[in-house]
Amino acid sequence: MIIGIGVDTVDIVRFERQLERTPKLRGRLFSEAEGQLSTPSLAARFAAKEALIKALGDSGDLTWSDMEVRRNALRAPEFVPTAGLLAALEARGADRIDLSMTHDIGIATAFVIVERGGAAA
Repeated sequence: MIIGIGVDTVDIVRFERQLERTPKLRGRLFSEAEGQLSTPSLAARFAAKEALIKALGDSGDLTWSDMEVRRNALRAPEFVPTAGLLAALEARGADRIDLSMTHDIGIATAFVIVERGGAAA
């Protein structure tokens, strides 16, 4: 059963300017591993985190570090099952997150589906 759906789009150039204007922003929004990625990949991950918040209905007690995005063994994007993220899912009766991200021609977009009754996040 679908609990929530979220989508977010980020202008990559505008996002890059914001990261340049506020150097500490990269460390607040992204894990150390994420922070090493290219700006388009960071923009897609930021969009994924925003889309997750929308799919959950709000951020609740989630922090940016609770929403780390990585590639799994098949190179598909997924959220790291942090304690904070698992607690947010449990509070909403959810147990699965599906994530799709893309970036092209200056735009990064992410789509998230939060579900109940699927495999563990």
